[in-house]
Amino acid sequence: MKVERLPLNALRAFAEAARAESFKHAAARLGVTPGAVSRQVKQLEDRLGVALFARHANGVVLNDAGRHLAREIDGGLERIAAGVRAVRERARHGPMLTLSAPPSFTQLWLLPRLMDFEARVGGIEISLEATQSFTLPAWQGDGARLAIRYGRGPWPDVASYPLFGDVLFPVCAPALLAQQARPMRPADLAHHTLLEVGWNSPQGIVFPGWREWLEAAGVADRVAPPQRRYSLSGLALDQAIAGRGVMLANAPVAMDRLNSGVLVRPFGERHVLASPMTYELLTPPSGDMPPAVARFVDWLLAEAKTFARQTAG
Repeated sequence: MKVERLPLNALRAFAEAARAESFKHAAARLGVTPGAVSRQVKQLEDRLGVALFARHANGVVLNDAGRHLAREIDGGLERIAAGVRAVRERARHGPMLTLSAPPSFTQLWLLPRLMDFEARVGGIEISLEATQSFTLPAWQGDGARLAIRYGRGPWPDVASYPLFGDVLFPVCAPALLAQQARPMRPADLAHHTLLEVGWNSPQGIVFPGWREWLEAAGVADRVAPPQRRYSLSGLALDQAIAGRGVMLANAPVAMDRLNSGVLVRPFGERHVLASPMTYELLTPPSGDMPPAVARFVDWLLAEAKTFARQTAG
């Protein structure tokens, strides 16, 4: 289909509806009515000759064709947005680095360490975008747009630099341990609220969580599945610090809080769950890295190496 014949308004309405699988959510984002979104999506389905959503009394759910189209549209829109940003950022006087990273990782690991980079290295303006969506890296004059992703590689159409492996372990507030007359055992989790983080993976993969941990610990038949679920690790972490449950966390998210004493590991170094996920820095697959960006990348890789060594014991 030629570009000039693409139903752009319908594609935009579909993309917004697909992200939350909700016409109401898309309508709020676009400033129109849910009925208008529904008509735009129906127009697109008629044009393509295929249904994109399964419609139910309680809402809509993407089908296989819809999920495939949503991925392609998101990638195309991101490339357009990256091009627009590149044009804008080339007009800046100094090098600019835009770094996309998962929200909780940005808040709990990256932000506390950026002051060290600015104090010791500097030379580049950094803009952080906290998002779980994949962002296509690009060189932008003297700067760049890079991404840190949590998932399972290989990542397509990029060069990747590993930052950390992933190991999951329970954490809780010290007050919860004070309630125990003896060292906590995995079966004791039956008496506590389990806090689960529900990742929305752009790769369409399933992240390991409490179910896998309970099975590995041999108590899946004695401990109920998680009662509370959160979209961000930072939200679950706040609840764990407040003493409202036990969270399954990894080192980049929890280690600073463990070091400060507001969180503890109820099983110490025991009962950890190896995860196939990794944190990786993603850059464009080719082209020369601008010097100011290279200084940041070198700093980040060294910081990650030091952190990995410290958390390995």
